[in-house]
This record gives sequence, structure tokens and C-alpha cells, in this order.
Amino acid sequence: MSTKDDLSQVSSVTAFSKEDIFYGEIDRRTAVPRALLHDLRTPLNQIIGYGEMLIEQVHDDGADSYVSDLNKIRTAGGMLLALINDNFQPRNTSVYDLGPQQNSVSTEVVRRETAADEETENAVASDCHPVDPIVRSRLLIVDDHEVNRDVLSRRLIRQGHDVASFESGRSALSALRKETYDLVLLDIMMPEMDGYEVLHEIKSDERLRHIPVIMISALQELDSVVRCIEMGADDYLFKPFNPTLLKARVTSCLEKKRARDREVLLFEQLQQNYKRLLEVENQRDNLTHMIVHDLRIPLTSVLSGILTIEQLGELNDGQREMVTGAVAGGEMLLRMVNDLLDVEKLEAGSMMLHYNPISTSDLVLSAISQVSSLIERDHLKLIVEIADDLPEFLGDESKLTRTLVNLLGNAIKFTPSEGTVTVGARQLESQDSVTFYVSDTGEGIRTESFERIFEKFGQAVSSRNGGSMSTGLGLTFCKLAVEAHGGRIGVESSLGKGSTFSFSIPLSISI
Repeated sequence: MSTKDDLSQVSSVTAFSKEDIFYGEIDRRTAVPRALLHDLRTPLNQIIGYGEMLIEQVHDDGADSYVSDLNKIRTAGGMLLALINDNFQPRNTSVYDLGPQQNSVSTEVVRRETAADEETENAVASDCHPVDPIVRSRLLIVDDHEVNRDVLSRRLIRQGHDVASFESGRSALSALRKETYDLVLLDIMMPEMDGYEVLHEIKSDERLRHIPVIMISALQELDSVVRCIEMGADDYLFKPFNPTLLKARVTSCLEKKRARDREVLLFEQLQQNYKRLLEVENQRDNLTHMIVHDLRIPLTSVLSGILTIEQLGELNDGQREMVTGAVAGGEMLLRMVNDLLDVEKLEAGSMMLHYNPISTSDLVLSAISQVSSLIERDHLKLIVEIADDLPEFLGDESKLTRTLVNLLGNAIKFTPSEGTVTVGARQLESQDSVTFYVSDTGEGIRTESFERIFEKFGQAVSSRNGGSMSTGLGLTFCKLAVEAHGGRIGVESSLGKGSTFSFSIPLSISI
């Protein structure tokens, strides 16, 4: 049959005469209906796909004598596919017009590949060994052509995956909503419900949108690629599939899916752990409240009993010393119980503050009177600095006095004998608050401990007091009490140079 006779078949598809085509009077790339172009390419893709799998199989079976003939079949199919691409693919929609790296497989390229068939097929066969079972995944193929599904399924199964295939978009969506899949390979051109519609349904469903989708098509068109990516597709593959490229794209999408699954699992675990932590903290707080509340009554009875011992008769020095120590320990324990109960009330916002006019100097002097015996006992020097003409302010006097007492108690506790403790109050210029401060000449606090010491049960390290600076309740009470008044509390300290705790109370408070 002559060349012109061959072209007579082409002329039946186009509106041009065979003479025009033969003598080059028109553009070689002639428009062909998409459906027809799809139908022309589909059987060729199947020939190439089965040919490649047969080549891999004969390599595995050791029947290399068949490889040469199989390569000829594969090459012939590739050349015919290249002729269709070069002559009938619309020029303005082909992805192969984007640059040299994306040009279609031309006849010349296929001829050059023929010379290296053995090397290429060996590489493909070795690349398609099953993947590690640890990363074995469930894939879903959607294609209305049974042969296409079979070619792709067998190739993915060979790579080590579990594969399910469906001939329609509706059946695939039903399966996705019933079972778990890691990846969808979705054909675009299908009857009733095409790939675009299926992709839209997947990405619109909150339960399915996280599943990666690779779009597949026999038509190599840029518009289709752009549209699918904009709709949420993760990748795009053209038929016939290059085995190495197919494996790379599938592996890449599965890796992203596994990474996202790990993130989701980690987030869920964090949420569960946080919920359990809240439950444990709530149980601890309830138990603590119950214990300390029940402790206060018997502890008060013990203290009362110890204090009445002296009424039973004269005590010698040793007995008196033991009674004094017992009373001091009981009173300290009672203060700790009260601190904890008050801290919980302040945290819950259930403690009522009783506002009254307060004299700044009276507040400072009242706090000093409660710790004066401790200052004398430890041979400390006390410096009082109260500015003149400080205004009165509204506040809960008992809570603020206790705040100053706590700060003075800490200063005394951590200042060595013959050291100095300073307490004072001042009002800075242009300041609408009164600032109280307590300084010591103790060992100081590390900068990284500044925030922690104000937290409940938070402690700073102290070499002087066996490693712990406090029970972690006194400063928490101070912080909560000051903030309940609308004020702020802070600390400045340097190791070896002592510390200064200060807090400010606004002069105008909305009650």
C-alpha cells in the first residue's frame, strides 16, 4: 500500500484532502476530537503497558530469548503513539509544547530508545521489585476500561501494594466511604461521572479530603493538569505509564500521606494526654482540698492542746523548749494549710476581697510587727524606708499585710546572720500606684527561676536551705492577692547579691 493510500485513512478523520496533507499544505498537527484521540491512544497504551510487563516477567523467569521480540512490539506501539501525538494532538493544549523537557515522545526518540532496549528494560525490571512490607499501602484505581485497570493494578501489585479497582466514580466513592485507602489513582475521561466530578466529591468530603489523588489520562493536555491541581489533585500521570515515574509519583504521595497521618496521630495523642492531665490535676486539686480542709480542724486541736500544757504545772527548760518547738511547727503547718486553701480560692475567683481605706505606713508597720521576733532571733538588721505623704488607697488590708509578711519571711529565711533586710514603700513620679518592696542580702535567685517561683509549688534552688527555697505556696498567694487588686508583682536578683521583691497596688480601684 502506498503512502497516499495510508493517508486516505487520515483524510476520513479530517476536513482536509489527502493531497493537502501529503504535500504539507497544512499544519501537520491536525485537530482531532478528544474522544476519538482518547480512543486511539487507549489500545496503544495497553499494548505498551502489557509489553513492558511481559519484558519484566521474562527477565524474572530467565527467558531472555523473548526480550528482543517483545521490545520490537513495545517499540512499534511507542512509535505509533508518537505519530498520533505529533500529528493529531492539538497544539494549544498539549503539555508537550511547554519546553524541550516536556516534548512528546517523538518517533526519533523511540528509535533511539530501541538501541538501548536491553539496558532500559533491565533497569525498569530491577526498579519494580516489591516495596518494603512496612510501607505496603492500599490503593484504589478508578477507570472505566477493564484492560487499563488490569495493567495499572498489576504494575502496582508488583511494586508491593494492595490494589482495589472500580469502573465508575460512584462505586469508587462508595468504597472510599466504607473502607480505608491510602491513595486514589483516578482516570479523567469516564462516562456518567468523570474524573473531575469524582475529584470534587473527594475534596469536598471532610472524611476523604486527606486522601491523596493522582489523576491519570490518555490525553496529554496542559489545561487538564492545571484544572486538576487547582481542584486539589496531588499529582498527574499520562498513559502509557513509565514504570519508574509511576513508582516515584506513587511513593511520593504515600510518603506525604504517611507524614500527615503521623501528624494527625501525634495531635490526637497530645489532645488525649492533655485531657488526661487536666483530669489528673482536677483529681489532685480535689484531693488536696479535701485533705487540707480536713487537716485544719484536728491541727487546731493539737495546737490548743499543746498550748494548755503549761497550765498543768511548771515546766523545766527542756520541756519548755519542746513545747515551744511543737507550737512553732504546728503554727507553720497551719499557715501552709491556710495558704493552700486561700490560693485555691483565689485561683477559682471565689475569694471575696474586703476593700477599706489603707494607710501605707500602717500596712508596713503591721507586717514588721509580725516578723520582728524572727529578725531578732537571726540577728538581722532591719531597714524601714517609707516615703513621706504617701496617699491612702483602697484594698483588703489582711490580704496585703499577709503578702508583705510572706515576702519578709522569705527575706529573713534566706538572709545569713548579721545580714540586712529592707522593707519600704514609695510612689514614683507620674505613677498612679503605691509600690511596696522587700530586699535582702541573701544568696540571690537564678534568672531562669524568676517565673517559676510564683507558680503553685514552684521552687528555686537554694544551697543554704537544703536545695529548696520554699513550699511553693507563699509567693503564689502573693501573686494572686496582688493581681486580685489589679496590681503587679516581680523580682530582681543577682546571685550572691541578694533579691528585691516588689509589688504595686493601684490608687484607684473599681470595686
